[in-house]
Amino acid sequence: MGAVAQWLLKSFLKGLLLLAPLAATVWVFWKVFALIDGLLGLKVPGLGFVATLAIIVVAGALGSFILVDRLVAWLEAAVSRVPVAKLIYFSLKDFVGAFVGEKKGFNRPVLVSLEADHGIRMIGFITAELPNISSDTVAVYFPNAYAFAGHVLLVPRERITPLPPGESSKWLTFVVSGGVSGKKDANS
Repeated sequence: MGAVAQWLLKSFLKGLLLLAPLAATVWVFWKVFALIDGLLGLKVPGLGFVATLAIIVVAGALGSFILVDRLVAWLEAAVSRVPVAKLIYFSLKDFVGAFVGEKKGFNRPVLVSLEADHGIRMIGFITAELPNISSDTVAVYFPNAYAFAGHVLLVPRERITPLPPGESSKWLTFVVSGGVSGKKDANS
């Protein structure tokens, strides 16, 4: 392959790496805003963006009122009676709450030694103490790279090395990105 062809291929791949994540993000937001525009019957570009932000802010403001708390409790009681809906709703509610709720669940990052000699380790987040199983066992969530999924493993405490809890979002970004985002922060 000639030098020009190699340069073109290298430039194409770099451009793809730069533009693909941006394009995917813009596409997702565009679809959400277009959906809101369609639901509201709006034909003004950008109004879906403003409407989406307004809906989120209003929902958050209303969520602080007692009447809304009762309505949400009633809806959750109704959802809890439908087996599949219950699984989906409460799992998503807990998962989103772990990121943005008052009880953030991924605020205790740890290194877990997978071998006795501490050679292979994984980054995870302690999500629960398990005294009814064993006082020496904790639940550790291991997020998957490039996915909103992961695994929960029960890990002996002696295999856990705590990481600075104030940097949990950096560690989560590092893991979910497959170890490529935040490398400088993770190494320091």
